[in-house]
Amino acid sequence: MALDSKIPEGPLAEKWTKHKFKSKLVNPANKRKYDVIVVGTGLAGAAAAASFGELGYNVKSFCFQDSPRRAHSIAAQGGINAAKNYQNDGDSVFRLFYDTIKGGDYRGREANIHRLAEVSVNIIDQCVAQGVPFARDYGGLLDNRSFGGAQVSRTFYARGQTGQQLLLGAYSALSRQVASGKVQLHARTEMLDVVIVDGQARGIVTRNLITGKIESHSAHAVVLATGGYGNVFFLSTNAMGSNVTAAWRAHKKGAFFGNPCYTQIHPTCIPVSGDHQSKLTLMSESLRNDGRIWVPKTAVKGLKAADAAKIAEEDRDYYLERKYPAFGNLVPRDVASRNAKQMCDEGRGVGNTGLAVFLDFSEAIKRDGIETVKGKYGNLFDMYEQITGDNPYEMPMMIYPAVHYTMGGLWVDYNLMTTVPGLYAAGEANFSDHGANRLGASALMQGLADGYFVLPYTIGDYLADMPYDKIPTDHQEFQKAETAVKERIEKLLSINGEKTVDDFHKELGHIMWEYCGMARNEEGLKIAKGKIKALKEEFWKNVKVLGENEEMNMSLEKANRVADFIELGELMIDDAQNRKESCGGHFREESQTPEGEALRIDDEFSYVAAWEYQGEGKEEKLNKEPLEFENVKLTQRSYK
Repeated sequence: MALDSKIPEGPLAEKWTKHKFKSKLVNPANKRKYDVIVVGTGLAGAAAAASFGELGYNVKSFCFQDSPRRAHSIAAQGGINAAKNYQNDGDSVFRLFYDTIKGGDYRGREANIHRLAEVSVNIIDQCVAQGVPFARDYGGLLDNRSFGGAQVSRTFYARGQTGQQLLLGAYSALSRQVASGKVQLHARTEMLDVVIVDGQARGIVTRNLITGKIESHSAHAVVLATGGYGNVFFLSTNAMGSNVTAAWRAHKKGAFFGNPCYTQIHPTCIPVSGDHQSKLTLMSESLRNDGRIWVPKTAVKGLKAADAAKIAEEDRDYYLERKYPAFGNLVPRDVASRNAKQMCDEGRGVGNTGLAVFLDFSEAIKRDGIETVKGKYGNLFDMYEQITGDNPYEMPMMIYPAVHYTMGGLWVDYNLMTTVPGLYAAGEANFSDHGANRLGASALMQGLADGYFVLPYTIGDYLADMPYDKIPTDHQEFQKAETAVKERIEKLLSINGEKTVDDFHKELGHIMWEYCGMARNEEGLKIAKGKIKALKEEFWKNVKVLGENEEMNMSLEKANRVADFIELGELMIDDAQNRKESCGGHFREESQTPEGEALRIDDEFSYVAAWEYQGEGKEEKLNKEPLEFENVKLTQRSYK
């Protein structure tokens, strides 16, 4: 089945403008008759809910945190891209579009990516008007810095707290609508199912995380802005609560899952320190602006950061600068990550484990002065010292790649609608804008673009043809969905096995990292498939979930989520097996250039893989959306 992405006709630069004009409108009086559910209150969710409320729709907003301010968008550090060309260094909407297409290894949809580049310029104005304290230069103008995968400076930032400041801006917009009564906010509430009535998404089933109460909520449309699924690997830079449950339950109700094997490994993370860890810590990619990455030219076992100065300059290998002179330390994340792994595989890694490389600021401090470096990165340096005990002003940081972001997600068309009418996916929850690898500082851009500037238009086009009638929550489809949720919870609580939920999650994470992490091969993927099937079978026989349902029960919350992660893990393996090429963050060892770079197979794999759920225990069906490149030439990526 070839999917219809509903891309508008006409020249690339005119598609979005013409599409907005042709989209049906809902007049202000009629907007008050429609209810919209938004699940998730990160940048995409908060922006969408605030925008819908401002337009006049009745909005129900849901988050499992105690406050929207705790959404994982707060963790983004380095910045947000926009094609403003304030530096007068050659940037443009088309260059941002091209860099994003190329950075994603030509596996993204041209029309969506160009729209993202177009609206990026509006995002900055919106955020400045909200009071987001972007960094400014000496003259008071907004400052920019460089990020990986680009040779221009287009990244706006607020020290190393950009995500936090942008989220506070979106939260203030959301809070205004909550105060006005247009948005009902439901905190500490988790979505556990989508309700489909006559083929359309008409509501959700939730669990109150304080009382355990199962409830239904009805609406005319549902938006999922629930983030990515990086925690399928157990150890990742994601918040502990980040999960795939909302998207996965939607998938099992008919929403196709796009490119699940596309996961991003971030090159700049604090290395694993032991089995006690529950998550990893990201050090912003912005550090690669001034930090130089190196390892010794010859192996030095157990080399500590405090002893790095003893390695003479001529005995250091600044391998990214050596291999990619045009981009140097600012190559895209997938390239930087694979090269760090290669250095460690050669035995030239540093630290006690040998699974780390140096990120060295000594040259920047000597050149610009310590106060300048503190002004740019001070809070990041402080965080690093608090976690590791090393002072990065005096010695290099040690970094290693870790799971960070997922480019895969629910398949959506140009309107951000999934294959279920009335069900939308925004931000990291959809697959649409990053291809096989996301450029740094583009996640915040996509989340706010979807929420502020895309969904407000496209959801109106859908609702314009919807009757105003509300479906009561005692409708049989709501009752059926509630019953299924309750039965699943009862089953989890009744197993009373011997292994904890975390035991299963760690085992799943080990399988995924070992066989579907930075490199994948046919033999390993077959092994992983068998291991995950066995893990799923054992989970439903031997998991121990403590407590009861009608109470605050974090063990039950985790069990629900890990069960979904296990099923998702199997689909990720299937997708990685099917895609026998290397592209971006998906590196098949069988498909690489003589220099060890990712080798695409364009004539076979220029498509989005959209997987269709077929029922419990059945293999999923592969559907394809062909990718057509009319404005860029398919070439082998080079950052040399």
